[in-house]
Amino acid sequence: MCTIHELGHALAARTMSTVELLDDRLAAIDDHLDHGGATYTHIDRAATREAAAASDALRARGYVPSALAGVPVSIKDLFDVKGQVTTAGSNVLRDVPPAVRDAVAVARLRDAGAVLVGRTNMSEFALSGLGLNPHFGTPLNSVHRHRLAGGSSSGAATSVALGHVAAALGTDTGGSVRIPAAFCGLVGFKPTARRVSLDGVVPLSTSFDSIGPIARSVDCCALVDGVISGHTLGSTARPLSGLRFGITSDYVADDLDDTVSNAFNRTINMLRRAGALVERFAFPELYETEGRFPLASITATQAWAWHREHVARNAASYDPRVLKRLRAGEGRSAADYIDLLAARKRFISAARTRLAKFDAWLMPTVAILPPELAAIEHNEEAFFALDAKVLRNPGIVNFMDGCALTLPCHQDDELPVGISLCGPALADASILAIGRTVEALLHASAHAMTV
Repeated sequence: MCTIHELGHALAARTMSTVELLDDRLAAIDDHLDHGGATYTHIDRAATREAAAASDALRARGYVPSALAGVPVSIKDLFDVKGQVTTAGSNVLRDVPPAVRDAVAVARLRDAGAVLVGRTNMSEFALSGLGLNPHFGTPLNSVHRHRLAGGSSSGAATSVALGHVAAALGTDTGGSVRIPAAFCGLVGFKPTARRVSLDGVVPLSTSFDSIGPIARSVDCCALVDGVISGHTLGSTARPLSGLRFGITSDYVADDLDDTVSNAFNRTINMLRRAGALVERFAFPELYETEGRFPLASITATQAWAWHREHVARNAASYDPRVLKRLRAGEGRSAADYIDLLAARKRFISAARTRLAKFDAWLMPTVAILPPELAAIEHNEEAFFALDAKVLRNPGIVNFMDGCALTLPCHQDDELPVGISLCGPALADASILAIGRTVEALLHASAHAMTV
């Protein structure tokens, strides 16, 4: 699948129609499903073909509402789509009534002319960074078929990686856009949470939930972000020379897989040679946050408030691993919860101070490589250990109310690795602008190695 702009040029030049593009993609999806693929929970072929035909008719009359017009996009099964059941990847919600209206982000994509291809699979209720789903099947890495695609937006990532769509709409509470993007060699953007409306989205944690895209380029992510936020950011690429990047050995660099460490350090050296200033700094508050006031504690407490009635009625329908995480919030006192929120407020302040002199904070998106499914599918202890490890780095950005972009930085002979460019709240435009430049540098390096 091409980038959004490449598809737009092809559609504008009439080298293909939206209907032809969609038929080709639906054939690929059917082949994927026929071979046991678990990327989707629902495909509404009739509605999708109707939208594609309407897009072609409007284009013929000269109406092209945005760069997304006629472009196939997938929707995580956490968003309401009018007339469809929002299951959140769970049997618990299979029999709820269909949504009576689109979620705000979905409505904006529809108004922009995007063709909504299907609902993508996910970790049940978005409560895992690994992407396992015992109800709808587990989406697997499109290149390394025995390895996981990551979660919770697992199907979102594989829908892009397999070329079915040009972009996928996901959610990110502790890394759920960035983890699968990194594991699948894609670009993922987690915006500042308040920038995109959560109306019509099944909640996980009201403190951390955010909505972002997974795609093949920074430009694609910026285009989708502009539509779903209702505000196109000025994100023209910035020169690397003179940019100041911070890196830390504290916490986010602990116990990295060798391939991850090598890819990250190789990229840092590349940035230095290109003229960027890279400075190592101390961030000791990261350890305190993990040890005494972890993000997971707030998430579990807020999630339990939404799930407790469902659990009381239908606990047996939950994945036991998800239920265990939910019950971690069951007995927390109001006083402890208030302490957690206060600790987060202190951490946000500390992060702003630590990062004030940098244009971006760089870290490995995920500390490890995509795990093999067989290692954790029937091993609860291994599951929770790896789940915590994949959520560790990206979750910090949610905890500090920040924004982050992950870019693939591995070489062709390596398993996928992502590098994250992170910033505080509302630094989104700057992070996207710097991301365009870093992406170009990585692409130039990859090209140089192949010639």
